[in-house]
Order: sequence, then C-alpha cells, then structure tokens
Amino acid sequence: MPMSTTIAAELTIRPACKADVDALNELETACFDSDRISRRSFRWMIEKGHSLLLVAEADKQLAGYVLLLYSQGTSLGRVYSLAVDAAFRKAGIAQRLMAEAESRALDDGRSFLRLEVRPDNERAISLYQKLGYQRFDIVSDFYEDHSDALRMMKVLHHLPEVSHPAVAHYSQTTDFSCGPACLMMAMKSLDRGIELERQLELQLWREATTIFMTSGHGGCSPHGLALAAQRRGFDVTLLTNTDAVPFIDGVRSEDKKAVIECVHQDFARQLDAADIIQIQAPVDIALLAPYLQQGGLALVLISSYRLNQSKSPHWVLLVSVSDTFVYFHDPDVAWDDNKSVTDSGYIPVTHKEFNRMLGYGKSRYQAAVVINKD
Repeated sequence: MPMSTTIAAELTIRPACKADVDALNELETACFDSDRISRRSFRWMIEKGHSLLLVAEADKQLAGYVLLLYSQGTSLGRVYSLAVDAAFRKAGIAQRLMAEAESRALDDGRSFLRLEVRPDNERAISLYQKLGYQRFDIVSDFYEDHSDALRMMKVLHHLPEVSHPAVAHYSQTTDFSCGPACLMMAMKSLDRGIELERQLELQLWREATTIFMTSGHGGCSPHGLALAAQRRGFDVTLLTNTDAVPFIDGVRSEDKKAVIECVHQDFARQLDAADIIQIQAPVDIALLAPYLQQGGLALVLISSYRLNQSKSPHWVLLVSVSDTFVYFHDPDVAWDDNKSVTDSGYIPVTHKEFNRMLGYGKSRYQAAVVINKD
C-alpha cells in the first residue's frame, strides 16, 4: 500500500489540546521562516481564543494543523494558518484539514471563510482554488518581510448579493474617530477622487464631535456626520428613532451634559437650514435595505458589545443587504488580536443579529446616516 494511502487511512483530525503545544511549535518553526505563531499564542488559542484549532495526527505524530479565527458576532471566519509536516505531504492532509475545518465552521454558524496567501505560493493557491476559494483582493505590505498577500474567500452557505463590491476600507487611526472613518469609506466609494488620509479623518471628527462622551474624547453624533457629508456635496438622509440628544445619558457631569446639549442644538439648527431629509422611525434592516438597493451607503450606529464586549457606541458602514445577510465595513481593525483588514471588510451577519446590534445605551438610541451621490 502506498505511503500516502496508508497515512490517509490512519489520519485522525481533532481539536488541539495543551499537550499539542510543543509539537505545534516545532511544526511552526519547521514550516515558516517568518510570521510564525508563538508557543504562547498556540496555548492562548487552545485555552481562550475565539477560534478553531484542529490538528491532524498520524501514527501518534502531529502531521499538520489548521487555525481558524472567528469574528465574534458575525458569520465570518478566517483561515489564519495551515501547515503540514514535510514528512506527511502529498497525502491529502491539507485537504482533509480544510474540509473538517469548513464543516465545523459551518456548524459554528460561519458562512464565509477568508484567507491570505503569498501571490508566489502557487501550490497553496492551487489548493485553495481546488477547494473553492475565490480571489477578491490584494493587500500590499502584508507580511513581516513586506511582501503582498492575495485574499481569497469561500462561501460555505450561499453566494451573497453584494451591491457594492468595491467599497473602500479605511481603518480609524484613533479610538474616537470611527464615525469619520465610516464617512470617508462611503465618500471614497461614491467619489473616487477623495483621498483617504488622516487629515480628513480628524477634520471630519472636529466637525461632527459631541465634545464629550462617557470618558475620553467625544464621539461623533449622527447629526454632525450628516452635516459633514452634506457640506461635501452628497445627498444625505438622517434616520433616528428619537429626537433625544445622543449619548447624553452616558455622561454624569451636569456641565458636560450642558455642553453636549448645546452642541446638539446647534447641529439641529444647521440641519433645519440644510437640504437634509430627516426621518424619525425605528432603525432596522427593513428601513435601511431600500436605501442600499438604490445605491446608497449607510453609516449605522451600533453597540460594539456584540463585537468585542465593549459597551460603547460605534459606527460601522453598511454596504450591502441580501435576503439573509447584511454586510458592513468595520473601521476598527483589532491589529493586536491577530486581525487584519480582511476581517473588517464585508463582515457578514444575519438580519436578526445585526438588528440586535442596532442601538446604544439603556434607551437604545438608534441612528443611521445614508449618503448617496447628489
């Protein structure tokens, strides 16, 4: 019997455990010259990580592994790393690992898997294409040695409708500028002449900030963002579920509350004088979907708790709606959590899950700013 057939028959694929850490570290060192996963990271993925780490075992030896990272609160997973020991290659182990990972990811509620691969890694690209992964982007200077990465994706459930397949992504450069970053993404996608640069990000924040928040720098109100977009020549619709002052309930200081209310009243006066449609209604996918179908993009206020357990208001850019999923760009890329822009663009979540994200605070303040070409 050929060696590859013997290995395939005896192969066991299972979740990794702490006893595998030494072998995983040795395999990582043997397979990769850079961008290696550390022993500590392997242990963390096994014990605490929001991830799936599977190992392939043959004749009581670690033959390979695959690591998937999950984006919390979404239907998205990322194939972070795949490795097979040289002694066990050409036995179909990589395909077996990927197939098992995809099956388990689907059981875990993931409908999409994404990955990055070096453009010159023809063997890996061929494998992923054989498994059904499609190229969709190239990112420059991705790896430690500054080489580019080819992005690929596979739909595990059904092919989504993406009405805006080329929406730009911009990562916020401060903790408080998610709103401006979302507005920049939308404007760039509707007007390719706009440059995505930090100067614009901070200028938009200065125009739209509420001055104060619960702590730290003030965030951006929907009213301020709507005015900033309208000043730059875009058609704007402001959607809120109440005429209350946004974010004021989270501030304890009466002096700070007075400042926030003063800023809000000034925004309201400017809105009344501007050519901006204002609609007061519960904000949900049923309300937003028609705007997306007509070519608009929507800055949507969510509670970030369902994404990262942080109880803070956060702006994301809604870019597409299908019958089952919505897709949004998140400007907050968690670089310290092994995340990349791949994890932060076209994030898929079900309608039900996204509706749960909408609204901030005990009063569930809801808001969206829809922009389109004028």
